[in-house]
Amino acid sequence: MDTVHQLEIQPGMSIEALVRGWSHCGFGARRLAQAAEIYERMLSEDFTKFFTLSGAMVPAGMRHVVSDLIRGGHVDVLVSTGANLVHDIIESFGCHSLGCAESDDSSLRAQGVSRIYDVFIRDQDFEAFEELMQSILPESSQAISGRQLLNILGSRIADRRSILRSAYDMEVPVFCPALPDSMIGLQAWMFSQTKKLSVDAFADIREIIDICYNCERAGVVIVGGGVPKNFTLQSMLVTPNSFDLAIQLTTDTPENGGLSGATLSEAVSWGKISQSASYVTVYGDATITLPLMVGAALGRLKK
Repeated sequence: MDTVHQLEIQPGMSIEALVRGWSHCGFGARRLAQAAEIYERMLSEDFTKFFTLSGAMVPAGMRHVVSDLIRGGHVDVLVSTGANLVHDIIESFGCHSLGCAESDDSSLRAQGVSRIYDVFIRDQDFEAFEELMQSILPESSQAISGRQLLNILGSRIADRRSILRSAYDMEVPVFCPALPDSMIGLQAWMFSQTKKLSVDAFADIREIIDICYNCERAGVVIVGGGVPKNFTLQSMLVTPNSFDLAIQLTTDTPENGGLSGATLSEAVSWGKISQSASYVTVYGDATITLPLMVGAALGRLKK
């Protein structure tokens, strides 16, 4: 039986060294160390790498973490909420501002400011987003998939730090299974009232299932949960494969039966994750756990 090693903090120690020290600690520290080990293996070996993104990660400042992973060749498939992609596009020409979670929201409304906990965004940025979307949405006489639509949008965004632009440049498919539940979906619908644009909501299922079917080995990083998590995991159900590596970063717990808190062990019972898989769930704010896990794994790869 291994013993607990008391963590020692050294001035100037690296993220990799800190997280490695956590591997001999208990509780959340150990879970994060396990996640870094699994992620290092996912990146260094021949796995098809899925990455799911939910929660307000882009408004909170995690945009470049994701786009850099894409440009580094560390993401083969991205599945995201529409909201993160909306804010990714806004960041390509505007910004989000730091505010206060205890603000007077009625006052903010009068000022034309919307609040995401302690992050603010101006109405004028959404107005600019709407103008941009109406200029870059494609006309098409035939129905296209959501993945194709996002690929076209990515090609028309100039900012190379953009998640969508990075995915376009690196030929990484981006799926957004709840695209209508976002301002991209709303703008696409408005565009389609006067121009030809039809998006086949079911076409994405065929595309991601084909990717899952052709995987020899697959790994997944699940940030948050929600629709991106389920869409990705369920895509393995109609293939002979399962995920071999899995990491979940979430604040939700499993007791209420909700998907975002459902354990990865539960996914084994469905056949979505292999019985022999290596997996771990890290409980905590993903704006903290994701950069630590990524920093530790990339530090080890560099060595």
